[in-house]
Order: sequence, then C-alpha cells, then structure tokens
Amino acid sequence: MPNYNFMSNTSEQYDAVVNICRDLFQKKTKDYGTAWRILRLPSLTDQIFIKAQRIRGLQENEEHKIDEGQESEFIGIINYCIMALIQVDKGVASQPDLEAEEAFELYDTYLAKTKALMEAKNHDYGEAWRDMRVSSLTDLILQKLLRVKQIEDNKGKTIVSEGIDANYQDMINYAIFAMIHLTQ
Repeated sequence: MPNYNFMSNTSEQYDAVVNICRDLFQKKTKDYGTAWRILRLPSLTDQIFIKAQRIRGLQENEEHKIDEGQESEFIGIINYCIMALIQVDKGVASQPDLEAEEAFELYDTYLAKTKALMEAKNHDYGEAWRDMRVSSLTDLILQKLLRVKQIEDNKGKTIVSEGIDANYQDMINYAIFAMIHLTQ
C-alpha cells in the first residue's frame, strides 16, 4: 500500500511551486508588460506544446545542448496556462491592455481556482499523483495539449468533453505535481 502521509503537505508544496512561478511571472511582467495579451489561444497552446516537447526530449535524450532543466519548462507551462485561462475569460486584446497589478490579481484568481480543483480531485483520487513518474505527468500534459488543439480546431465546441479551461487547469496541476517530484 502506498504511503499517503504527504496529504497534509500537498497544499504547502503546491504553494511553494506556485510562489516560484508567480515570482517569475511578476518579473517578466515588469520587464515586458502584458504583451502576451495579444496572443490567440492556439498560439499559447503551441507555446505550451513546445515546452512539453522539450521536457519529453530532456527525459528521453542523454545529450542536452541547452543548459536548462525540466523545472524551467514546467514553470513555463504553468505560467502560459494561466495566461491562456485569462485569455479564455477576457478574450484576446489587440494591444496590451492590463496593468501589472490587474494581471497579478487575475493570475492569483486563476491559480486559486486551479488549486481548488486540485484539492477536490486529490481528495477523490487519494494522492495517486505521488506514485506517478514525472515522465507520465509529462505525457498527460502532452495528451491534454492534443485535446486542446482538437477543441480549438473544432472552434471550441465539444459534445461530451470538458472545455478548454479544464484542460489548462489539469496541465497546471500536472506540472506542479511534476515540480514537487523534481524538488523532493
């Protein structure tokens, strides 16, 4: 039987990863503003896909020509997914239209909703993610990306499936779980 003594630590571990991601988001927002507001959802999805593919390459290839590990790519996935959730809600802008403080508030709002989803699923699934490999979490992110691409190709319409936002939230949670594994 797996050891689930970690349950009380999941929230703290989750928040520790989020703090790293949020700090980078804030710094990049101060450097670049909210230029990402002009990106359409498929562009954000493709950015996330590039990050996930790079992680998979790092996991499968012994030789690496760029001196950055999986962690920075998972952080990118988390932050791009938050941007995507904001775009789903606010729509695409023709010019950056958010002040930094509003972007940070939206970031916190979507992360709080995503954490609440994680807590509900984590309760029902009994922390099963703790027994998963980082490579499996990467594969699940890639699968979610392919689903999102199909939903985008279907103009956002689904028959019985979750919408795009639920898939972005799942990718955030998988990436955070992967980060927790990588830092233990």
